[in-house]
Amino acid sequence: MKSRILIAASAVLLAATACQPAPEAEPQPTFTAEDEAYAADAVRMPPDEPMFQGHAAIRENQKALPPVTGFTLTPQVIGGEGDLAYARGAFTLDLAPPDADPISMVGKWHAIYERQADGSWVCVSDIWNTDMQM
Repeated sequence: MKSRILIAASAVLLAATACQPAPEAEPQPTFTAEDEAYAADAVRMPPDEPMFQGHAAIRENQKALPPVTGFTLTPQVIGGEGDLAYARGAFTLDLAPPDADPISMVGKWHAIYERQADGSWVCVSDIWNTDMQM
């Protein structure tokens, strides 16, 4: 069960990084591939795993993800000030690990973003977990 949660939680992070918050209460711009970036010193904190810091460690962790067959990300709070922004919300996730039963779960996430010199936003910290009972 623990390995299923670890795999699923890793998939959630990948999907949660696809949320681009705005620092002011403005209409949200369309999300682009460039917005999915992590800062060079970003920190990823998945449940039941060690903390991963930096591009290389985060990307390496993402390689273990099983195929995602369904995903819904629901931001509930988006805010910020100056060059920092945050977002938190809920998610649903369906995975199809090879040689295992499909996994469906719900959970919550929180991420912090930093505005770069070129005006883009990158994730500098994110954390998430499932609502599953251990």
